[in-house]
Amino acid sequence: MEQVLWFGWFRADIISEYAVLFWRGLQMTIAVTLICIVQGTALGLAIGLARVAEARHSPAKQLCKYLLQWPSAVYVSFFRGTPLFVQILLIHFAVLPLFINPTDGLLISGETARELKQNYGAFLSGVVALTLNSGAYISEIFRAGIQSIDRGQVEASRSLGMSFPRTMYHIVLPQAFRRMLPPLGNNAISLLKDSSLISAIGLAELAYAARTVAGAYSRYWEPYLTISLMYWVLTLALAYGVKRLEDRYGRGDSR
Repeated sequence: MEQVLWFGWFRADIISEYAVLFWRGLQMTIAVTLICIVQGTALGLAIGLARVAEARHSPAKQLCKYLLQWPSAVYVSFFRGTPLFVQILLIHFAVLPLFINPTDGLLISGETARELKQNYGAFLSGVVALTLNSGAYISEIFRAGIQSIDRGQVEASRSLGMSFPRTMYHIVLPQAFRRMLPPLGNNAISLLKDSSLISAIGLAELAYAARTVAGAYSRYWEPYLTISLMYWVLTLALAYGVKRLEDRYGRGDSR
């Protein structure tokens, strides 16, 4: 292929030759990010509610403390206190083979396990690792948002006979969600950028595409500058979406 120079040094022909690889990497990055945002938010909500769960009388009070509050606190501490890259490696090489293994998988074994591991192993490991990691951070966002609501509203709803789940659903979470939007948006952007770490276990996303092109041509400006611009556009789109949500719910507050 004939060399095409932009600005006297940028070889556009390299990018055009591997355009399909970059396009597939972009699709994979978006898919992983969206899946992990949805799953991480659901998991974070569950963990956040577990951390603030309470009961007035025994033995429910002790059950909340030892079965909900303490385990969720340990979970959050572990996933916030260890590097995401290490978590990805741990899940891919240790945890996933424990559950999906052709010989003695706890969940799936035999030929199905072999097919899953060969074709979707990196994808499953990456999604699980990012979901567990983001869930820990999102749980803290939910916990802080819930605790920012005036305690009197919770006590008033409980005095009216509303259970803890109904109080959270009808009173606390609708108000807290408006306050949690900015940090949730920041977490989604961080999740998008952190998805590049999954390339270390062989998932063909944007960072993997750039590393492949760099290895083929021993040139680094073109592939890494290309994916940098692609990540930039994606983060701008996410930030714009969060801003629209903030404006929408902000108008609701002002009425």
